[in-house]
Amino acid sequence: MSSSSELPEHLSVYRRIRKNFGDPALRSGDARRRRRAAQDETSVPYGVGREPKGLGDVLGSMTATLGWDSPMARADLLADWPQIVGAETAAHADPVGIEQGILTVRCDSTAWAQQLRTMTSAVTARIAEKHGAAGVEAVRFIGPDTPSWKRGPRAIPGRGPRDTYG
Repeated sequence: MSSSSELPEHLSVYRRIRKNFGDPALRSGDARRRRRAAQDETSVPYGVGREPKGLGDVLGSMTATLGWDSPMARADLLADWPQIVGAETAAHADPVGIEQGILTVRCDSTAWAQQLRTMTSAVTARIAEKHGAAGVEAVRFIGPDTPSWKRGPRAIPGRGPRDTYG
């Protein structure tokens, strides 16, 4: 201490902390909330920014915040497939999935797959118009799965013996 009028260092630190953080005796778990409410007396139940919102608006903003827009749009696209291509075509072509912007559609026969391949640009345009958020850039039509003759307990992996007549 340099003079008698100056406080000891620990007391000056205590007073500075008390000035900045308030009296510890007046603090409680919700003191900050009560202090803010006392400063903001203009808060009313249905004031600006506090009006009630519909459930659709709340869920829409939540899906946008969480980044679920694209997966939700893809699910909507798969559910609306009959409205996009028509009921008759949808009966013979089922969407399988969307990967890397490509919608894969499995058809009942190769004839249906070829017919839909000629309509690819129209189907892609209709998808972009109705479900643009799905991120579909191309559509791939494939035929039915071909049967595999390599099954059963005695099937061997690989090509097998090929030099039978040689």
